[in-house]
Amino acid sequence: MNQDYVQTAQPDYQGQPSTSSNKTIIKAVITGAIILVMMIPTIFVTNLVSEREQRQQQVTQEISSKWAAPQTLTGPYLYLPYSTRVSDAAGKITTLHKSLFILPENLQVNGSIIPEIRPRSIYKVLLYKSDIKTSGNFVVQLPKDITPAMVSFTDTKICFGIRDFKGIQEKIIIAINGSSYEMAPGLPSKEIESIINDNSNNAQSDNDRVVATSNRELETIGLSSNIVLSAADLGKSLTFSMPVKINGSEQLHFVPLAGNSSFNLSSTWADPKFDGNNLPVSRNVSPQGFSAKWNFNKANLPFGTVIKDFNFKKEPFAFGVTMVQPADQYAKTMRSVKYAILFIGLTFALFFIIELMQQKPVHPVQYVLIGMALVIFFTLLLSISEFILFDYAYLMAAAATILLISLYAKGHFNSLKTAGVFASLLSCLYGFIFVLIRLEDTALLVGSIGLFIVLAMVMYASRKIKWYGERNEIPAVAVV
Repeated sequence: MNQDYVQTAQPDYQGQPSTSSNKTIIKAVITGAIILVMMIPTIFVTNLVSEREQRQQQVTQEISSKWAAPQTLTGPYLYLPYSTRVSDAAGKITTLHKSLFILPENLQVNGSIIPEIRPRSIYKVLLYKSDIKTSGNFVVQLPKDITPAMVSFTDTKICFGIRDFKGIQEKIIIAINGSSYEMAPGLPSKEIESIINDNSNNAQSDNDRVVATSNRELETIGLSSNIVLSAADLGKSLTFSMPVKINGSEQLHFVPLAGNSSFNLSSTWADPKFDGNNLPVSRNVSPQGFSAKWNFNKANLPFGTVIKDFNFKKEPFAFGVTMVQPADQYAKTMRSVKYAILFIGLTFALFFIIELMQQKPVHPVQYVLIGMALVIFFTLLLSISEFILFDYAYLMAAAATILLISLYAKGHFNSLKTAGVFASLLSCLYGFIFVLIRLEDTALLVGSIGLFIVLAMVMYASRKIKWYGERNEIPAVAVV
């Protein structure tokens, strides 16, 4: 009995990928490698931004050194020298000369800050003038182990700490119980003003630390004046008032050396940063300026109004305001460079997808040219932002880059519609990065959501791409 055996040859789905598939994979690997290579120029751009920022800081320091440094004010306080006799183990008596400091029982400080911007070449330096009115009262008391006979009342001085003498606009005269005393440079003791501000809030970079070190001598200066004081004034209240007009640059700090104190500052500058270890108890910031108030009392300060041995650092108690320049183009440009991988990666991905969809290969050299255009965007942004506001500089640099790449895409794909797609998507990308640069607290959240949406769009646009190309299927063959 004869039987017909029919065998049908099935398509070979287990075979090797087609030549087209191999080309796509190789092209994808090459494109990814070019993306990594194009990240190298961004390192040089980062160094360029740092170099320009340091140049701005040098100009700022140069002008500030001729005007006045950031000021830190301490006092006023009283200096009373006294002598005590001690004996050693052999019974030898030695006389020691020591210092007694009397801090104000109550201190009221009201100040206004008048900002002033000085241009130098393409840079702008923020300086200020201040008008500070200080008032309060002393209650002169002696510790139990010090008698009036031990105190040299004729050498009593009123002292006031300041960081830079150049900032004094007018002579400083203090009125105590109706008597006026003109203060002159020099302090009778370095115990309070000699501590170096090693943990200064200004030292944000290596360059700032160098400046802080070079200004060490400024931390030890102050003003003082002899005053009339006698043992009859012990236990009495000595009221005082002292108007001070001080110049400085960017920052004004105070040290609350008093039993109970209140500080009120106001200015027309709309971008303050309240720094130090104590924030204002109340503040108001608006486009017209700011006002802030600090309060201190004996319960929240680790010292009294009578200090026999000043053995603690005063810098941790310093507080005040730093006037920030909002047009910090270097910080914003640096943040832009950090998103370079998104600029380059997403742009290359867009070219790669359209290349596969339209079957018009883009040569690796063309990818390099496109990458260079994306890198030059950052140098354009940096250079233009030194002359105009950062937002406008970003708009101009982004528009130039988008136009260049879109026209290049039109020339390669020979399609105005494709160029429009590039222009639209690149505009969305640059707009998205601009939003991230402007945000601070929510930048991570918005960035994560935005990248998720971008990924979803890329997956949707590439869903019909035949990544493995067309397979050559073997047709069914009937064998009898």
